[in-house]
Amino acid sequence: MTPIDIVRFAAAYGTMLTASNKAATVVIGRDGRISGEMVNHLVAQTLIGLGIKVVDLGLSTTPTVEMAVVWEKADGGIILTASHNPKEWNALKLLNSAGEFISAEAGAQVLDLASRDAFAFVPVDKLGTYTLNDSYLGKHIDAVVNHPLVDAAAIRAKNLKIVVDAVNSTGAIAVPALLKALGVEEVSVLNGEVNGRFAHNPEPLPENLVGLSAEVKKSGASLGIAVDPDVDRLCFVNEDGSMFGEEFTLVAVADYVLQHRPGNTVSNMSSTKALKEITLKHGGEYFPSAVGEVNVVKKMKESNAVIGGEGNGGIIVPDLHYGRDALIGIGLFLSALARHKNGIKSFRSRYPDYFISKNKIELEKSIDVKEIFEKIQTKYKKHPVNTEDGLKIEFDNDWVHLRTSNTEPIIRIYAESNFETTANNIALRLMQDIKEFM
Repeated sequence: MTPIDIVRFAAAYGTMLTASNKAATVVIGRDGRISGEMVNHLVAQTLIGLGIKVVDLGLSTTPTVEMAVVWEKADGGIILTASHNPKEWNALKLLNSAGEFISAEAGAQVLDLASRDAFAFVPVDKLGTYTLNDSYLGKHIDAVVNHPLVDAAAIRAKNLKIVVDAVNSTGAIAVPALLKALGVEEVSVLNGEVNGRFAHNPEPLPENLVGLSAEVKKSGASLGIAVDPDVDRLCFVNEDGSMFGEEFTLVAVADYVLQHRPGNTVSNMSSTKALKEITLKHGGEYFPSAVGEVNVVKKMKESNAVIGGEGNGGIIVPDLHYGRDALIGIGLFLSALARHKNGIKSFRSRYPDYFISKNKIELEKSIDVKEIFEKIQTKYKKHPVNTEDGLKIEFDNDWVHLRTSNTEPIIRIYAESNFETTANNIALRLMQDIKEFM
């Protein structure tokens, strides 16, 4: 986004809020991106120009801002982050008064106001105020440590040695502080300078974590932890440098939670089938949702789920807050690991080895994706399909999910099977179908 885009969308969002409350309060916070400070100033001063009280958390995390909105009894929040995207990106994550992402309807209202430059700026004597409050990350960490299912004593007794890849963002502040509060004495941080000059692609995928993997193995650490720049996604590295698997972050945490709180679970339909299997084993019911945190949260509320999230390492614990949160994910995961006699690789062996092949095809503007999906659905009409979010096709125990991205001009193709080659072959077959019907 250009600076003009930032001002326009911040003004549209603030105008929407002040329509119902002229004395609105908005919490803001940012990750460690190069453009973060610039974007912070633009957003804060735009909101002040609308008469809004701004509470700035400074360098923070997405889940911290979400929780601070509730603690401040604010009308909304804006997180300044482009999540896992490269350093040249930035974005505004818009929150409602519950500290959750705004609805599609509210989003449409923001877009409409922005398109018309219909902003409600105030006279000079009614300008808003600005307060810097950097205490909320500490409060967030305290809330994690004091969560009923987080066992800091057991974690401390495990004497873990942990390597953290903070990818030059606010995870370098949040994760070591949390680990210290949980009693982990030996913590080393890779890419710990918060400068936004990401040492590698910031998405916490295996191909981007070779440095973390090597350091865990070299240093004899118990495990490695990787987060994305705004600390809402989480994955682990085993003691031998192998990947625990981002899909199984949620599975392991859910297994632990369900042992103590039987109930229902939710994940998006691009996530592993292992969560459904774990849920059924504990006597609960599993519900799939459309991709996107707001959709997962909606389904969790509808199904009264006790745990949910996304297969990209996003953990949502509703009694803490309805948002993906790597910090509570770390607390619960380490609590589960602390009860396991052996190391993390042995802990991973509790769960099946399913493989998800993740692929994408770039689109040209003229492509009619709806027509392509209809043709593919017709071709596979003998198989069960779900069209709630793109097109999901089931093949006995395997599945493939096709959907357009919310942020890029691409079609994502995810396929899961018990065997890696089978998952790859399913994905390749559907990618050929897409190209054929383009």
